[in-house]
Amino acid sequence: MKITDRKTEIVNVSAKLFKEKGYSAVTMRDIAQAMDIKAASLYNHIKSKQEILVLIIIEIAEEFTNVMNEIVDSEITSTQKIERVIDLHIDITLRNPDALACLNNDWMHLEDNDLKYFIKMRNDYEQNFRNIVKRGILNNEIVNLNIEVIIFSTLSTLRTLYIWYDKTKSLNEKVLKNNMKKVLLNGII
Repeated sequence: MKITDRKTEIVNVSAKLFKEKGYSAVTMRDIAQAMDIKAASLYNHIKSKQEILVLIIIEIAEEFTNVMNEIVDSEITSTQKIERVIDLHIDITLRNPDALACLNNDWMHLEDNDLKYFIKMRNDYEQNFRNIVKRGILNNEIVNLNIEVIIFSTLSTLRTLYIWYDKTKSLNEKVLKNNMKKVLLNGII
């Protein structure tokens, strides 16, 4: 599906509205009003609110999936792989926090094959992360703790980073990445 500049603008404005109000509460009229155009004009560029949701969520989920696959296939240590996963989440958070919020909060509004596709990507992503952690434990790079606790703690923090960072934009990217890696990999004691 070719994305025009106008369609990109519609997607970006919609992601911001979805983050603020939630997908269900936003109407096409709200999107048009935020863009200062007539609602009917939106349909020259987009078929439906569902299409917008798909464009937002699937694009970012595919980015996560593609980069995770590159990380998994790389010839680096498990710890370095986890550091790259942390970088990935921070990069996407800083670049597009509205889309990330939409992915986290509104994915369940996807329909049919798009929902199945998203769930498969999410499950594969988590399994890849689980495999990285397992390998790290086997190679004595990571302390042998409950794998599910490690996965939950790490991914929950990274997935919701956009909420916290939105309030604390004072940290630059380099400091944020460095500190997140230290806290998530080394703990605080």
